[in-house]
Amino acid sequence: MAVTKKFPASFISDAYNLGVRHFGENYVQEFETKHAEVAALTDAHFHLIGHLQSNKTRPAAALFHVIQTIDTPKIAKRLDGEGKPLDVMLEVKLSPEQSKAGADPESLDELVAAIQDCRNLKLVGLMTMPPWTDDAEPSRPYFARLRQLAEKYKLPQLSMGMSHDFEVAIEEGSTLIRVGTALFGPRPA
Repeated sequence: MAVTKKFPASFISDAYNLGVRHFGENYVQEFETKHAEVAALTDAHFHLIGHLQSNKTRPAAALFHVIQTIDTPKIAKRLDGEGKPLDVMLEVKLSPEQSKAGADPESLDELVAAIQDCRNLKLVGLMTMPPWTDDAEPSRPYFARLRQLAEKYKLPQLSMGMSHDFEVAIEEGSTLIRVGTALFGPRPA
């Protein structure tokens, strides 16, 4: 998946013309400004990969095909209430970093049950962000743990790995890697 946050809509169109079909955006408001320019890319799939605030569920449901960052039953219920069928993933916080978002692994039973009660949400997988490091290898235990959780809940998709650690993520079972810098270069300031 090509991560296009902070890049203009023209980057999405260019990547689409080269065959990319999955795009990740971090911010609902930022993607709202790009959406009109890329709405005609009929078989493109747009994923929200940034934290979803409850007051952004309506525009998120309208703009995205997949929400990868469900982390509370409240967010799931609000998103379900928008009435649009969506594939969703649970963001799992495996890192001790305060800056990381996501559900505690111990709360996944409750969160999975909440999504199963939603008529419009289809739970397809799990997502995580390990602690940042220039070396990919320290990410391996986080990726392995997410794979174990996905196996426990019989979820087929794993969104893990970015430009600096996607090889390790793939070795640990990732089905969706989030690559921005390796495709587009450093993000604009």
